[in-house]
Amino acid sequence: MKKISILGSTGSIGRNTLQVARHLKNDFQVVALAARDNIDLLEKQALEFSPKIIAVYKPEKALELQKRLPGRTILSGMDGLKAVAAYADADLIISAIAGTMGLQPTVEAIMAGKNVALANKEVLVSAGSLVMRLVKEKGIELIPIDSEHSAIFQCLNGEKRTNIRRLILTSSGGPFREYTQENLEHVTAAQALKHPTWMMGPKVTIDSSTLMNKGLELIEAYWLFNIPMDKMDVIIHPQSIIHSLVEFKDCSMLAQMGAPHMITPIQYAMTYPDRSDGMLEPFDFEKFAKLEFFKPDVEKFRCLHLAYEAMKRGGSLPCYMNGANEILVDKFLIGEISWCDIAIHLERLMEQHHIQSVERLDEILAVDAQAREEAAGIPVAHESYR
Repeated sequence: MKKISILGSTGSIGRNTLQVARHLKNDFQVVALAARDNIDLLEKQALEFSPKIIAVYKPEKALELQKRLPGRTILSGMDGLKAVAAYADADLIISAIAGTMGLQPTVEAIMAGKNVALANKEVLVSAGSLVMRLVKEKGIELIPIDSEHSAIFQCLNGEKRTNIRRLILTSSGGPFREYTQENLEHVTAAQALKHPTWMMGPKVTIDSSTLMNKGLELIEAYWLFNIPMDKMDVIIHPQSIIHSLVEFKDCSMLAQMGAPHMITPIQYAMTYPDRSDGMLEPFDFEKFAKLEFFKPDVEKFRCLHLAYEAMKRGGSLPCYMNGANEILVDKFLIGEISWCDIAIHLERLMEQHHIQSVERLDEILAVDAQAREEAAGIPVAHESYR
């Protein structure tokens, strides 16, 4: 039986991970759970799965949960998240805390020699060089959960890296794929949160609407698969049936396909290198009889271009871009800036950033903090965009 710790158990990935654990209850034991502050759901999860330790990032919420669950080990703050990540009994750590908050616990898990199933793309965007160096030093498995990276991971199984011509990441295009520039100037947070295909948390959903999510995935793919940026492409595929493709030098392509549901890549990461019976219905070809593909418009969706540029210029810029983008997304969600302002302000901030080498965790965290502070200083727009 494989013992798992879940960082971010109350989020979308965490909830689906527990669904897989229920489905394959004879194969998995949940030994540790961590969340940011949703203690109502965390309490229910704790009562069902009886983890040995629980962490709540916000200390006041941890104290409240301790009162509800007397006798349980409840930890708090970043130290609590790290304890769940490095928990001695765990065989596999599910890294699903959104944003840069997941970086330190993920590094802690790797340092403890734990295999990691990674759903937090910001970890590699901010600290790809450090993380991949530690993965190699510790000899652990880093298994992608994102559907696109899971697809490439599966397509490359048994293949020589020297035979790769291109990695092709697919994107649904988000809710505004067919919007004109004028339409985009009046987008509200409520509209941006209605993704046409996937059910995700608010930050990832907004990133999907700007195509920043795809830009972050390109950078993540660069580190995961050690493939140059000029050998990676993005294609818009609204149906989200082909999750990504690999084109080989002989011009053949392998694609990983399936219904657009995160249960499948999560289960694959949990059971890897084996496969188990899934929960979804057999694929209905009549329902998905039409598959479309379009080139992304990097003028309308400027964030994708900015991610390309960040990776090309390297150093601290991807980390800086990621931290600043998180703050700008928050500003949009609370109505302080417009949807278009996310890319406009992000580009200006990136242009002003002095690129430096970042190899240590403290250097990475310092750049992230700088990005957040500078993005937070962006003036509030006169109109609300909620």
